[in-house]
Amino acid sequence: MDELTLFDPVVEGPPVEGAAVRGVDWVRVAAELDERGAALTPPLLTREECAELIEGFGRPELFRSTVVMERHEYGRGTYRYYADPDGLPLLRRLREGLYPGLAWVANRWAGLLKEPGFPDRLAELHARCAEQGQRRPTPLILRYGPGGYASLHQDVYGDVVFPLQVSILLNEPEVDFTGGESVFVEQRPRAQSRAVVVRPGLGQGLVFPVRERPVRGPHGVRRHAVRHGSGEVGRGERHVLAVIFHQAR
Repeated sequence: MDELTLFDPVVEGPPVEGAAVRGVDWVRVAAELDERGAALTPPLLTREECAELIEGFGRPELFRSTVVMERHEYGRGTYRYYADPDGLPLLRRLREGLYPGLAWVANRWAGLLKEPGFPDRLAELHARCAEQGQRRPTPLILRYGPGGYASLHQDVYGDVVFPLQVSILLNEPEVDFTGGESVFVEQRPRAQSRAVVVRPGLGQGLVFPVRERPVRGPHGVRRHAVRHGSGEVGRGERHVLAVIFHQAR
């Protein structure tokens, strides 16, 4: 049997009060993360909300910093960190709404790895980050033009790392752009790395590990390191909202 299918089936999800984003089946998300290391949600944003976020990319007052990826050999494109995501109702709703379900998955992983768990509320996670000097917000928006891509990487930012993040595609594939698939590479002990390619639709969320995920093999649970990036855009522009939950130093 493939070791990726050796988890016990997920049969019960988070409490109702934790399912703050409607339409997300957290049991299915957890099962897909167990199976392939990434999971798609139904659309989390409308076309109009996606357009609003894309328009905001051109407003420098919304951001604390801008990174031109070529300058650091991160890939080809530009991304901007929001200065105050809690001050933007759309971002605040997404972060606070997604966090409880993700915390349920993260605590399931923590149990498998015999590690301390995570708080049920995002504010408590941020308080834990602040204790370690991590006070800068991490949500960001990325823009790729023709030939744009992201090199494989991990979004760690400090000692406190919430193990899951969500990216949301803001453009419509094959209409606004071509190419640009999301790519994940999982390092497996004593085996060749495994690649997974995912193609989200407009407004869909993509849930994936920040740094590693637990995989149950014949001799117990192991950690598989995961890095993520994106394939090259052919034509058009591709924008992505990256919702990261821990703060940065």
